[in-house]
Amino acid sequence: MGKQPVKMRAVVYALSPFQQKIMGGLWKDLPAKITHKVSENWISATLLLTPLVGTYTYVQNFKEKEKLEHRY
Repeated sequence: MGKQPVKMRAVVYALSPFQQKIMGGLWKDLPAKITHKVSENWISATLLLTPLVGTYTYVQNFKEKEKLEHRY
């Protein structure tokens, strides 16, 4: 009553030499996909991008003021 070996079958995937478009569906209809994703998730995108853009704008404005302050 020991362990008995079990025969396994291997699955081999191969691409046809006549059609090797691996990521063809990724680029197909890309503008429509992007539009769909943005319209579906615009609230999340806004909540993510607003603080990032605000912080970047603040830092750029602060640096410019600091440069002008030390000008003379």
